[in-house]
Parts: sequence; C-alpha cells; structure tokens
Amino acid sequence: MFSRFKQWVLDAFQEPPHSLSRMRLAAHDMHNPLMLQFFTWEAKHDTMSWWKHLESEIPNLAKLGFTQIWLPPPNKAAVKDGRGYDAYDLWDLGEFEQKGAVETRWGTREELLSACEVAKQRGVDILIDAVLNHKLGADRLETFPAVPVNTHDRLKDAGPEREVEGWTAFDFPGRNKKYSALRWTQEHFTGLDWDHKTRTKGIYRITGPGHKGWSRHVDSELGNYDYLLGVDIDHRHPDVQADFFDWGPWILETTSATGFRLDAIKHIDHKFLLRFIQSTRERSGLPKMFAVAEYWSGNLKLILPYIRAFRGETAFFDVPLHMNFCQASKQRSRYDLRTIFKDTVVGVKPHDAVEGQSLESWVENNFKIQAYAIILLRHQGHPCVFYGDMYPNKECYDETIAKNLTLLIEARRIFAYGQTQDYFTERNCIGFVRPGDATHPGCAVVISNKEHSGDFIHTIRMNVGLKYANTTFQSFMQQHGRVEIDEEGWGAFSCFANHVQVWVPLQSEE
Repeated sequence: MFSRFKQWVLDAFQEPPHSLSRMRLAAHDMHNPLMLQFFTWEAKHDTMSWWKHLESEIPNLAKLGFTQIWLPPPNKAAVKDGRGYDAYDLWDLGEFEQKGAVETRWGTREELLSACEVAKQRGVDILIDAVLNHKLGADRLETFPAVPVNTHDRLKDAGPEREVEGWTAFDFPGRNKKYSALRWTQEHFTGLDWDHKTRTKGIYRITGPGHKGWSRHVDSELGNYDYLLGVDIDHRHPDVQADFFDWGPWILETTSATGFRLDAIKHIDHKFLLRFIQSTRERSGLPKMFAVAEYWSGNLKLILPYIRAFRGETAFFDVPLHMNFCQASKQRSRYDLRTIFKDTVVGVKPHDAVEGQSLESWVENNFKIQAYAIILLRHQGHPCVFYGDMYPNKECYDETIAKNLTLLIEARRIFAYGQTQDYFTERNCIGFVRPGDATHPGCAVVISNKEHSGDFIHTIRMNVGLKYANTTFQSFMQQHGRVEIDEEGWGAFSCFANHVQVWVPLQSEE
C-alpha cells in the first residue's frame, strides 16, 4: 500500500519530460524547424487535386525552410466533399468506391502517396491528421437500447431507457475487408445524436450488454465530454483498440509520414490515446515520432493536467496563446503587449507548445504579422504557419500579410538563433533580441500594436551583444534605416506604429 502511495505522489508532482525535445521536428537536424498547416476549411484548387497542388508546392516550401507539413485528414469522409473530420473509413485513402466516389475531397490514394514521396525526397516530413474520436456516414441502421441524456450535463439522464434506431453499422462494402476486417456495429460506440425511429435529435448513451457508459478519462466539460458528434467511439472496446493500434503504424508506413496531429483529444479516453501513441511509436519503429494534440480550450489550467497525463508523449497546440492573439487583434491599442504570454502553454511549458493558426477562430488582419513575429522569431515553442495566410484563398488571404509573412519566415531561417532576451517595456511596443550562434547571425525585433494615423515611430533601446559592438544593423522588413551599435552592444531600434520590424547585422547574407 505504501509503495503505491509513494508512486502516486511521484506521478502527481514529478515534472513530466519535455515532449518537443523527444520528437523529430525536422528530417536532418535542421535548424529552426517549421510546420505548415497545408489546408483551410474551404480549401480546393481550381485546376488540380489538393494532393497534386501539395506536390507542386513542396520544392518551394522546402526552400523556404518548412520541415513539416500537416495534411488534412486523408481518410474517406461521410460525404463526397467531406473534409475527413466526418470520418467514415480511416483505411480508405481514396482507393475504393465509397460514399459516391473513389477519391476523397483531396484526391486519390495514388496522388497522396506521390506527394508524400516528393516530400520525403525533399526532406520535408508529413504529419497525418488523425480523427479517432467518432464516425459518421454508417451503412446501415441498427436497433438497440439507449438512454437520452441532458445535453448540458451528460451525467444526468433525461428520460428512461428506450429502443432506438441508430446509424451505427459500418460495413465498408467498397473496401471489402482489405487492410482491416473490422466491421463496426453499435457495440463499438458509446453514444449518438439521432434516433431514426422517432426522428429525434438529442444525445443518447447506448446501453445494453457489454456497454460501460461514457468513459471517465475525458474532459469534465458538460459533466462528461466523451460525446462530441456523430457516433462516439468506445476506445475501451478491444476490437476498437486493436484496429486503431494496427492503423497507426499502417498509415505511417503507407505514406512515409513521421507523426500525427491528434484531433479532439478532450473527447477521447486519454488512457487509450496514450497507449495509441506509445504503441504506434514502438510498432512503426519511429521512437521520435512527432505528435501534437488539439485540446481546444483557452484555459491553461485545464490543459496542464493533460500535459502531465501524457508524460511528454505529445506536444499541445497553444490555444491560450492563440486566444491572446485574438484578443489583441480585437482590442488593438487597448491590449497590453507585455501580457501576450500570460497564462499560455509557451509561457509555462515552452518545450511542449506548438504555436500557430487554428480553424476554430480568427486573428484579425491588424495583428497577424505581430502574432507571426512572436511565434516565428523567438526560441520557445514550435511554430506552425497557416496555409490561408500564405496562399491566395477566399477565406482570409491578404497580399500584404502574405508578403510580410514570407519575410518573417526568411528571417527565421537566416537570423533567429540563440536565446531570447526580452525588452517588454511599453504597453504598445515590445522588443526582443536573438544574439545568434556560432554559425548564424542574430536579430533584434520590435513589435507595435499602436493605432496611429501618421508615421509614428517607436524606439526601444536593446543590447545585441558585445560581438556586435561598433557595427551597424539594417532593417529587414522595410528598408528605411540603420542602427549604430555602441561599444557595449546597445542600439536604439525603431518600428512604425502597428507594425513589425526586424533588425539584422548589415553584412549578414544567406
């Protein structure tokens, strides 16, 4: 008993290992690794499939310095044009006639594998978006007992057990048991949101022989957040576990991918998910397999227990930082830039944080470049760039933002090295310095969110190090000035209001 109590104390208070330092972030130990989310919600290409578009862009992305590309879910969706988050068949990558087409929204299996091969040849890692929480688009109805639950508290029943008809039978007739023989039925799920018998929408907990109710190892929002949408997978079922544990290594081997983005983890039994990551690492022979989890919450206090529970096996998207960016973009000059890292993952767990854009909410254009400067040019965390901010699209593209983002990506690749020294001295203007390392120059960065109608200029005095004493720095974003560095390494670095400036050593070239 005492030994178990001692182990519990150690588990509760021991600092878990850092995730990013244990995982592969680049193919060849490249400096300043960088991820790209290569899709938007409405993503489509006018003249080719999405996978063909990806393949055509890989050479340029590799040249820019991207080391990882996060793909949209490559699996067959519930509807012909589905994004893959409406997961029907994880084993169908656009190979079988199912749901009205052979190809997925993104293209065929052959096109996907061709793009992945080009990425591998160029030293760019592929990341698979793994949608493991739910299924949609069942092939048949089944009849079984279920209990309606309170939509605001899933631990409370909203009525007696009843017989319902649910879309829970997945036969995958087009695939015909290739790759996996499992046919899913109601026994593999915990709940659903539609009773076809009464044509009633609600949340139903499936009951009857073999069912254990909602998982206890999920987020406690709404009492129990096991159920999200569609038919909710029971990750405690041995058939489910076996199928997923086979799928993980298979999808990595098939695509030559090196890791996963894990979708909607607050709804998935975290004990299963930990085993899935560990099993896939072992069975795929990729001990440094990359994994980043999407726990969608701006509340750091809710994310930290998950970071501890996963013991360094996965990094986490820094949703609180993203929310701070959203607030800064809305509040404009009223936002205090000195608080930008308050209550964020990168602020307290920098070696577990992946920073970047999200499909869930938007950072307004007035603060996008400031946000990107913060995630791209500092040494903490692992940055992720959003496709919609780089490429023309109907959702959020801005030509000026795209141009400046490309400059920041270039600055990251060439200049952003060494530990970060902060100069957070003003409410509407902050600065930081990267001193460089033995083989790379450094930079000084100034960021402003001050709204001003004229050519207002901020100035921050920062020290770039004695190695730059009596030298000159030049502006990188806009060519409008020089900064003389004194004999002690100090210089007065400026920035136009509501903008970003990166200052670099005058003679530094790639």
